[in-house]
Amino acid sequence: MSAQDRYPVARPCLSDLEERYLLDAYRSGWVSSQGPYLQRFEEQFAARCGAATAVATGNGTVALHLVLAAAGIGPGDEVIVPALTYVATANAVTYCGARPVFVDVSPESWCIDVEQAAAAVGPRTRAVVAVDLYGHPADYPALRALCARHGLLLVADAAESFGALLDGRPTGDLADATTFSFFGNKVITAGEGGCVTTSDPALAERMRLLRNQGMDPRRRYFFPVVGFNYRLTNLAAALLCAQLERADEIVGRRDAVIATYERELSDPPLINPQPVLPGVRRAPWMASFLVGPPGTGGLRDELARTLDLLGVDTRPFFVPIPDLPPYADAAGDHPVTADLARRGINLPTFAELSDVDVKVIIDRVRAALSGISGRR
Repeated sequence: MSAQDRYPVARPCLSDLEERYLLDAYRSGWVSSQGPYLQRFEEQFAARCGAATAVATGNGTVALHLVLAAAGIGPGDEVIVPALTYVATANAVTYCGARPVFVDVSPESWCIDVEQAAAAVGPRTRAVVAVDLYGHPADYPALRALCARHGLLLVADAAESFGALLDGRPTGDLADATTFSFFGNKVITAGEGGCVTTSDPALAERMRLLRNQGMDPRRRYFFPVVGFNYRLTNLAAALLCAQLERADEIVGRRDAVIATYERELSDPPLINPQPVLPGVRRAPWMASFLVGPPGTGGLRDELARTLDLLGVDTRPFFVPIPDLPPYADAAGDHPVTADLARRGINLPTFAELSDVDVKVIIDRVRAALSGISGRR
């Protein structure tokens, strides 16, 4: 990639190994929701995450819905979720007929504020869904204690945190159940795909039943419950098996990209990197920065427009869920979420960025920031 090329925010890291496994699955004839790569992926992914079981799914959104549905969450129930997350976290709760209750995030981690989550627990609360925003694990020890006190299910939405560690423990065994996404911009990918990890055998069994249209595993075409078609294909699993074998390489390179951004962009005014708490190894999903001092509006969007003209794609942080029309009647004030959403920006982050590419992007960011600073 030369300095004249445009730099996208994300790009999958694929090699000859993915091609070889994909062709092997294709030639075997096992292209749908059965096949050896599926079993292999579930076993290897569970082991990587330190969990007893992995249940592969068609994508990360249905992984969230599957957990909540398997836990029996339904109409009249409430589920606590952070106000700053991708909309799928709230939608999965809504699919169950339950009501998402939004709480603010912590400025130190950008993850769900445990004290505010505790204050939001009520008689209808059944679960807490924590989101590892931009690869930073939530405070799971505190959340586990909170959920244990109230008899609540703790779900980790780890769509963005594959490869993260909290006090040496991998994402995937920090909550009662953990969901992952393998969308095309994730650390490892199959284009689409998802997974749930858990060490609760009863929950895993219920998820496997519901994932396959509710068909009794001991009696074909007998459906004791209404289920879903949330299965992953053997083709996608073949890609994921290859990605898992290369995961350390992919994670290491993405780590290096983000570390270089943070080191080289430590001096310019107006931009600050994502905070990382002690004991956390953040997953290198996306390089995340805040533009301008707290309370600032407009500078992030000006930077993004300038970088677009310079050939560097960026993306803003998520729009707060309570600001979206389907959830506009949500109660509560979420000032940290609102501030992060106004100021947050993601820079290009993928394993195939060379050192030269990263330098070019940094130079363009510096130039854009200089222009903005000169007009202030």
